[in-house]
Amino acid sequence: MITEMREKLGREIEALTHELTITLPQAIAQAVEMGDLRENSEYKAALERQQFVQARLGQLHQRLNQLHQLANTETPTDRVGLGSKVTVFDLDSEETDIYMVVLAEMMDLDEGHVSLASPLGRALVNRRIGDEVELRLPRMVRRLRVTELVTIHQA
Repeated sequence: MITEMREKLGREIEALTHELTITLPQAIAQAVEMGDLRENSEYKAALERQQFVQARLGQLHQRLNQLHQLANTETPTDRVGLGSKVTVFDLDSEETDIYMVVLAEMMDLDEGHVSLASPLGRALVNRRIGDEVELRLPRMVRRLRVTELVTIHQA
């Protein structure tokens, strides 16, 4: 799981670095050749994109550093954490759902991924099998029980 996240972040970092060092300088150079920079929308757009890419690269490097720290710390083997696959039973609807707790960059609702930062992710973190969770949502309250847990260590 952490390896997948590192690879995904690495691919995005690589693409943005290429854009920052190759594509954007070319776009800026072309815009400069067009003349008056005060009224040159291509020049302004390229500079704005350059600032965005620099900021995003900073975020990605920070996230990569967090992943490195996560990989080096002792993650509990009996509680929900990053990379855990959690089966929950809804006490009201009597339905069972399976979720995988991931970082925001890896979220895919179709695959059952929930972010650590989401309300569900925050409610599940550090829970054990048998724990009941009350998830307060804007329109309803869900009562869930953790019935199965596969941590990142067991996967």
